[in-house]
Amino acid sequence: MRKKMRELYLVLLFLLCLLNDVGAKRVISSLRLARIQKHLDRINKPAVRSIESPDGDIIDCVHSHKQLALDHPLLKNHIIQRLPSERPRFYDGRPISNSTITKQAWQNWHHVGHCPKGTIPIRRSSINDVLRAKSLYHYGKKRQRRWPTTTTSTATRSPNAPDVVSGNGHEHAIAYTGTDQELYGAKATINVWEPSIQVGNEFSLSQIWVLSGSFDGSDLNSIEAGWQVSPELYGDSRPRLFTYWTSDAYQVTGCYNLLCSGFIQTNNKIAIGASISPISSFDGNQFEISILIWKDPKLGNWWMSFGDNLLVGYWPAELFTHLTDRATMVEWGGEVVNTRSDGKHTSTQMGSGRFAEEGFTRSSYFRNLEIVDADNSLSPVQSITTLAENPNCYDIKSSSSSEWGTYFYYGGPGSNPKCL
Repeated sequence: MRKKMRELYLVLLFLLCLLNDVGAKRVISSLRLARIQKHLDRINKPAVRSIESPDGDIIDCVHSHKQLALDHPLLKNHIIQRLPSERPRFYDGRPISNSTITKQAWQNWHHVGHCPKGTIPIRRSSINDVLRAKSLYHYGKKRQRRWPTTTTSTATRSPNAPDVVSGNGHEHAIAYTGTDQELYGAKATINVWEPSIQVGNEFSLSQIWVLSGSFDGSDLNSIEAGWQVSPELYGDSRPRLFTYWTSDAYQVTGCYNLLCSGFIQTNNKIAIGASISPISSFDGNQFEISILIWKDPKLGNWWMSFGDNLLVGYWPAELFTHLTDRATMVEWGGEVVNTRSDGKHTSTQMGSGRFAEEGFTRSSYFRNLEIVDADNSLSPVQSITTLAENPNCYDIKSSSSSEWGTYFYYGGPGSNPKCL
């Protein structure tokens, strides 16, 4: 009886996907659907409660001890760390913004419900989410990058510049620090926008990278967090809070959000992968998120906090090789994918879609850049280097002030008469 019911279920799923995909004229085999459903059964853990967000997402409240992270073979005997052993200490006199038009952004699903204590909110993955990916294997993963040893970029790069340029069409406008410092974390406040995406398999993001290892090998360790617009991953153009990690330069390990085992969430209020609302507007209110990533000085796990020091969870030390010690570089900034789908540079926007020179209420920014040092103290970044591979498409300009510390504006429209 159960076998017949499951066969009927798969037939219904097959017909549903055909109906949803008539426009694309794709035929999905029942075998492929069965493989997808098996994968979804593994990553969509049983929920104590499910919440339908106004944006169409389903947020499942899952017991924290049943989360996918604990399926990782390196974490079979892992005991969840409820709190870090200590948080980074702030240096005296840290600037606090008094602006009346910068406000903290939150998440859409909060308008209709919450997850009970002892559970964590997880955005449910659907069959259509997987079908938008290149393959089931690629669902939730960044495409592996080719780390070039040379570049035809118009940007002037120092010998120690991060080699994250033009791999598989990825373009950046970033600030970075490192190589001669011991880095144990980073923080920034970022305003949130809704950049336009030209084609579905491109994306636009703004994030912090915490890195260790080599850019020209297969051992790069990276922890990443910020906001992202990715129609392929999420099925819409809303900006969403996201995380990523890899311990082998994006080859096999790691994934976005909670789409594979690894990141351990401890918070019942923040859903990684859920949409952010409200967002910034031109010449109007600026809505921001603050992200802090740091290494627990005693247990070695890499923690993440959101907003006003709200703990989200951590990447266990067991996941990494180089990051079990410390980071060797931190980056802040924007990234887009340029597929040149029509033979020209993409019109996918970075940040607000405006160049850095337009400034406050028009351009995207990162402000109050800070790093965590070996004493577990947060201190303002004193010196950064900026890099934009193609400043005619996306650019970056940095400065400093008593209120915003070290900051920069960045972004751009992509395709324009000077960006071909």
